[in-house]
Amino acid sequence: MKRSKRINSKPESIWNYSFISVCVITTLMNLSKQMSNSILSKYVDSFGASAAVVGLVSSVFALAALLFKVFSGPALDSFDKKKIIFAAMMVLAVAFGGYAIANNVSTIVVFRFLQGAAQAFTATCLLTMAADTLPREKFGAGVGVFALFETIASAIGPTVGLKLIGVIGYKNTFGVSSVCMFLSAFLVLLYKPAAPFVRRKKFHISWRNIIAPETLVFAVLLMTFNTVSCVVNTYLAIYSGMQGVSSNQIGYYFTLNAVVLLLSRPLVGKLTDKLGVVKVVIPALCCCLAAYWIISIATSIWMFLLAAIISAFGLGACQPAMQALCMKCVSSDKRGAASSTSYIAQDLGNLVGPMIAGIVVKYLGYQHMWRIMSLPALFGIVYILFIRKRIKMIEQKFVQSSTENVVVAHGA
Repeated sequence: MKRSKRINSKPESIWNYSFISVCVITTLMNLSKQMSNSILSKYVDSFGASAAVVGLVSSVFALAALLFKVFSGPALDSFDKKKIIFAAMMVLAVAFGGYAIANNVSTIVVFRFLQGAAQAFTATCLLTMAADTLPREKFGAGVGVFALFETIASAIGPTVGLKLIGVIGYKNTFGVSSVCMFLSAFLVLLYKPAAPFVRRKKFHISWRNIIAPETLVFAVLLMTFNTVSCVVNTYLAIYSGMQGVSSNQIGYYFTLNAVVLLLSRPLVGKLTDKLGVVKVVIPALCCCLAAYWIISIATSIWMFLLAAIISAFGLGACQPAMQALCMKCVSSDKRGAASSTSYIAQDLGNLVGPMIAGIVVKYLGYQHMWRIMSLPALFGIVYILFIRKRIKMIEQKFVQSSTENVVVAHGA
């Protein structure tokens, strides 16, 4: 009589070679991206643009990312992910170099659109690559660790970018960012996946390849989170200057926020696996509300830093928890579509958030904008309570399927 045997070829540990490689590539790519993103709004503002125009530049990026998601989901399920991510990173390097040669806002908008088109593939592709290497029983923790490496870049990138503009100027800083992206693309060439690429599907654009219907209920929450979070990257550097806080000082907001994320995300991932999404995300959304209200009344760097700490326990916990839930909803051969759906939702939030915020600033000012843009977090609390039973059912089903797939019962 044959004893039980393992049929799941995935490693038991999160820390396998393929996963670590993806995380290193993700870190360098996001370092380059965060260096550029943290200074872009101030760069546009230096051309004399209004708050509404600054928001428009941010929204153009989200619009491009959203449009090209039509291709990214089917491409990830049809073609070699290594080739896709390499091509996308090369386009990003060109876009960041384009900012360095831009002499007006119109040119910046063109390269911002190009950046959005490329990033329609990068984050989705890397998340899918990471998910393919993770053991099911540690899936939530693994996605949290993957997000942690993005956080490392977030801790370094904005501070480096904001400090460099004071030393070498905007254009040279964008040049440095472009070089970092080229280096990230080079590392992709050295990456060796755990298993050779096997084409399972023909490239075919359809709603099923772009959108995973099972994830739509949860994608609403990801859109909500990003509607809130994108406002920080777009307007914080400008607003803090109006409040008497210099660019060098506000860079510490991003550093402290990312360091707290770095320390908290492994714990959040374990708590999500142990307690479930609902018990983790609701307190996190309450932190988002508190952080934005503190920012709205902040008059010193210390108040901004307090908001940074509180925010780290907010949106930092929400995003990986909901991304993991989206991936749990589908089988492994649909993870490209599930990843695409999750990032489409985030792109929608990035699209509407800056535009709404820019309009509010125009008519009510920055302080009221921060308070109004905290309201989506309140909506998220109500919404997650409404769907909590469905979330619990998905989590239980995923755990059960994990047990069934890992071990085969006694056989002849």
